[in-house]
Amino acid sequence: MDFFIEILVTFFAGMGAGLGTGFAGMSAAAVISPMLITFLGVEPYTAVGIALFSDVLASAVSAYTYGKNKNLDIKNGLIMMVSVLVFTIVGSYISSLVPSGAMGNFSVFMTFLLGVKFIVRPVMTEKDSMQSVSVKKRVIQSIICGIVIGFICGFVGAGGGMMMLLILTSVLGYELKTAVGTSVFIMTFTALTGALSHFTIGDSPDLLMLILCVVFTFIWARIASVFANKASPKTLNRATGIVLVILGIVIMLFSAVK
Repeated sequence: MDFFIEILVTFFAGMGAGLGTGFAGMSAAAVISPMLITFLGVEPYTAVGIALFSDVLASAVSAYTYGKNKNLDIKNGLIMMVSVLVFTIVGSYISSLVPSGAMGNFSVFMTFLLGVKFIVRPVMTEKDSMQSVSVKKRVIQSIICGIVIGFICGFVGAGGGMMMLLILTSVLGYELKTAVGTSVFIMTFTALTGALSHFTIGDSPDLLMLILCVVFTFIWARIASVFANKASPKTLNRATGIVLVILGIVIMLFSAVK
């Protein structure tokens, strides 16, 4: 019975995380962690480690799919990734000095609001207008936005994928598919860094649970990213919005139960 429950919980956790990653570049940690903690009693630090490790392959396969369809900005993605990684450390350090418990639900609430935003005000930017920005300006924007995203992620402790999607579409003017593709590309490396640090510092996770979460998240991320790259901008905005709204509500409910 316990084995069946473990498969059931990891399946739905992986499905939610995979859909969020493939559609919106959302971190798997936002979905998998609360489900493992609430329903399987996993220690929070270990749960985050499992979620981040699940995020690595899911983000990688999503990035590959978006890149294959020419919806990935690798050059500026690498620049932003360096800024994100460096200032995540800075944000984490400052967070340890400042009481920030009240900000714990920031990323969950932002997931919900961002979903509503994509439904009500879809991102309809075209690639032509996106590419009209000068190379120098784009590089500077990528560095500054990476600093902001990294600091907020380190300070709050979550929300990287959502912050990246919001800034890439609203500030840098990316069209939605390229924004998601670039976001999952960056998340592949940030998730790998986070997962390795969690498993190095903390205890080893349950191997079966880890494998199940990785496999289910990978499968659903692949399905979502393939659909997303074939969908029209309007359909993708609606699908992304619906997925984010549902995930936001579900995660808030899990947090309330916990």
